[in-house]
Amino acid sequence: MASLGWSSRSYSYPSLRAALDEVADGLAAAIASAGERPLHVVGHSLGGCVVLHMLARHRPAALGRVVVLGSPLCGSASARVILRVPLLRHALGRALPAWLEQSLPCIEPDREVGVIAGDRPIGLGRLVPGMAQPYDGMVTVAETRWPGARDHIVLPVTHMQMLWSSACLRQTLHFLDHGFFERPAAAPGAPGAAHR
Repeated sequence: MASLGWSSRSYSYPSLRAALDEVADGLAAAIASAGERPLHVVGHSLGGCVVLHMLARHRPAALGRVVVLGSPLCGSASARVILRVPLLRHALGRALPAWLEQSLPCIEPDREVGVIAGDRPIGLGRLVPGMAQPYDGMVTVAETRWPGARDHIVLPVTHMQMLWSSACLRQTLHFLDHGFFERPAAAPGAPGAAHR
């Protein structure tokens, strides 16, 4: 990130032991103590859910734009299957089940949140019967379509590939700079690409 002109820091938490409220409150405190304005936030998978939960509980003045990648914002079929297996349910920790049990978060409408989904179905989700297409190997595209998002885009990446994908990085930085994702210009006379 530094080579691209951005400074960054990470927020880590014990994903198996920590409660959702605890993690979200800790993120809000980390944003408040950073002293940088605006401070943009990027979250992958459960991290994106934590960010939205934080925004439903807090109004950090320093917060800029938000991008979430591969986050099951509207539920998770694969996680619900795992939760039904006693030997596996503890692998999901405490935060994700709490997220799945609550209704969709309501946040300030002027918050600019961009959502990136993947549609390469390679991952543990292939072991879950009945996974809806398309999906990124763990999270379906439909599960990422949070209605409060400012913009939504689907890229040809897997769930884990998002962490090192240059396309995801480019789109993330574009949203942080402009408040929308980058799309190819439509050919003359062709209908424009929809954002959602």
